[in-house]
Amino acid sequence: MRVMHVVNSVFVMPGTVAAPRGGILRDFHNRYETVRETLSRIDKAAREMGLPNISARLIEENGTSDQRGPEVQYLEIFAVSIATHDMLIAEGARPVAVVGQSIGELWALAAAGHLSVEDAARLAVARSQVLTRQSWDGKMLAVGVDGPRAESLAGLINHPHLVLACENAPRQSVISGPEALIEHVERVADALGWPSFPLGVPHPTHSPAMAQAARDLRATAPRVPYGAGRWRVCSPWLGRDIGDDDPVDLVAGALTARVRMLHTIRDLHAAGADVFVECGEWPVVTKFVEASVPGVRCVVPLSESDPAGAVRALVTEPAAGGPFSRVPASPGNGHGPVARASVPVAAEPVPVLPAVPLPDGPAPAAPVSYVAPAASPVPAAVAPAAVAPVAVAPVVVAAAPVTTPTSVGLDYESVLDELQTLYGEFLGYPPDLLGEDDGLESDLGVESLKQVVLLGRVSDRFDLPGLRANSSLLTVGTLRRIAETVVEARAEAAGR
Repeated sequence: MRVMHVVNSVFVMPGTVAAPRGGILRDFHNRYETVRETLSRIDKAAREMGLPNISARLIEENGTSDQRGPEVQYLEIFAVSIATHDMLIAEGARPVAVVGQSIGELWALAAAGHLSVEDAARLAVARSQVLTRQSWDGKMLAVGVDGPRAESLAGLINHPHLVLACENAPRQSVISGPEALIEHVERVADALGWPSFPLGVPHPTHSPAMAQAARDLRATAPRVPYGAGRWRVCSPWLGRDIGDDDPVDLVAGALTARVRMLHTIRDLHAAGADVFVECGEWPVVTKFVEASVPGVRCVVPLSESDPAGAVRALVTEPAAGGPFSRVPASPGNGHGPVARASVPVAAEPVPVLPAVPLPDGPAPAAPVSYVAPAASPVPAAVAPAAVAPVAVAPVVVAAAPVTTPTSVGLDYESVLDELQTLYGEFLGYPPDLLGEDDGLESDLGVESLKQVVLLGRVSDRFDLPGLRANSSLLTVGTLRRIAETVVEARAEAAGR
């Protein structure tokens, strides 16, 4: 086996994303002894803490989540991340650094060998429990603007617990604060034409309001042995490499700290990182990378039809095009369908926004990479680059045309035709180029916050107010899934 650093690659660990799909680790479990051992160790730790088996659903072809609470979901996310890492190592890839988004920093510590898999699982559960005990009435809001403007937006209200929580990408930030105040922030952002998306997380964090939970964690979490590890682990909230740092203190400190993923990504790239490999099911942190460092290579093995084969190609032919070569962006707005890069794209004023991984707390149903991503999701010492306030032209979001609810019938084809027209007009593409099974994000380049705008227009067009809250349509959405959801929802409404 050829073992090498893959073109100065960085392994990135997403934070809180949606519950993984059933069977996602089936192939890894069958192929790799190290994956089987890791999953067995996570299961053992879970049983000792009174939790159910973690790996069974992840290796069963048709397993479905039974919503067993945040602790199980955290451990499922951890299992997917560490199993992907084990596969990368087994196939000969070696990182120059490992980076984690929010709680993903704990996954990074385990991957690099700073602490054991079992201790990482125990600490993840202890963290979840102190957050549940505090039961803070908070909320997190992704806003499609840079950090300085998001910080100014939070500063208008001037509450000590309302803060800029995450700087994910040049045009995506997250504000954390009391729920009532976040609602005010959302209205102001809407008035300014700034896209925003509330994150459905049970554990909003990265705010001074989490100080009590941090103290509780330091006082109650089991102290675990830790060492130097096999390679660098870079902390986006510390702004440096993790050294002789106690894992409990690291996890507790992150609860109240701002996550500067944008600066960490840029510092790593400036230091020579050429490839970012995401150890998760979906592109979460890598969406931040792509938005922060245009042209960088990003790899998400579990999003490939043959994850192991894709990694082997990357390891053995790092200079070749291979399965991870980036397709040049289309002229115009720079976010058109990847598969049709030569098609002219009409410019439109909605800003390019990265995916939104959930930074903390399991999402109800969908991954979005999200703050997404969020997750969601990402390292000698790495100090975050200083961000000086700069004059920035205001973001203008195209106003939606005034429409009345459609009179289209309940048949799938009619709904699909309407959706292709609506999405085509918004994106500047001929409707017949928008395939019903094209991934809105993976194939068409429609980032998560932009999908929120489009889903709102679909909701208005079909008179389905509840559609806006269907987060499962935002992450791996296709026009087929949206059309089927519309047909089903209209049928239910007609039957009442």
